[in-house]
Amino acid sequence: MLTESEIKAAAEDLYKAEVNRQAIDPVSLTHPDMTMDDAYAIQKSWVDKKIDDGRKVIGYKIGLTSRAMQNAMKINEPDYGVLLDDMVFPDGTDIDISQFCDPKIEVELAFVLKERLEGENITMFDVLNATDYVVPALEIIAARSHRVHPETGYTRNVKDTISDNAANAGIIMGGRPIKPNDMDLRWCGSLFYLNGVLEETGLAAGVLNHPANGICWVAKRFAPHGVALEPGQVILSGSFTRPVAIKAGDTVHADYGPLGGIACRFV
Repeated sequence: MLTESEIKAAAEDLYKAEVNRQAIDPVSLTHPDMTMDDAYAIQKSWVDKKIDDGRKVIGYKIGLTSRAMQNAMKINEPDYGVLLDDMVFPDGTDIDISQFCDPKIEVELAFVLKERLEGENITMFDVLNATDYVVPALEIIAARSHRVHPETGYTRNVKDTISDNAANAGIIMGGRPIKPNDMDLRWCGSLFYLNGVLEETGLAAGVLNHPANGICWVAKRFAPHGVALEPGQVILSGSFTRPVAIKAGDTVHADYGPLGGIACRFV
């Protein structure tokens, strides 16, 4: 276990990395014996610092929900990060890409809650009943610590990703919101285009067999700590495509069929 001072120092380093837009060494490179609890403690310390700066928590993101990504990261459960109010970008806008370190983009569904979710026995049906609407979303992910260290080749692991707020950097919501029982959400699909070229396709069933299961997982994860998911919060349920790298000049478009689409340009 890391000491309190080590946790705060790691959080400060990640905070500065984002402010300076310069990736740093992964935390696990300095602390190879760190635990998952250490990683979440660093994440919390970093988020608390942002809240002290005036940011507000608007929800959470669930990551590493597909079996392929879990196998790649050598874990058997998802992870989570915190969504803050300055991470929201409007559909159809130009986004300054220089604010992100090594940015990539993923295709997801966002659940917007109307009721409180709390407890260790939450089911998928509880999530659907507590959801006001589901809407297409893109998540911008970034790496405030090097994914692959440029000098040593060291590859960051899941503890580094968790420390890095689960790589969360931005969210774009658009298309047509629907009530959670208006369709079988497992069959919600998307065609993802980068500069007019089809890069990725996927179905939301890739997220733990149903995207609502990601929200179940995080509610149960929070339960022992007395933390609930609150009405009005946005919960990103997890990507059902691989991350696609983006750069200045790129235009992206995610076509969700009957649920509409999302588009933006990075400048």
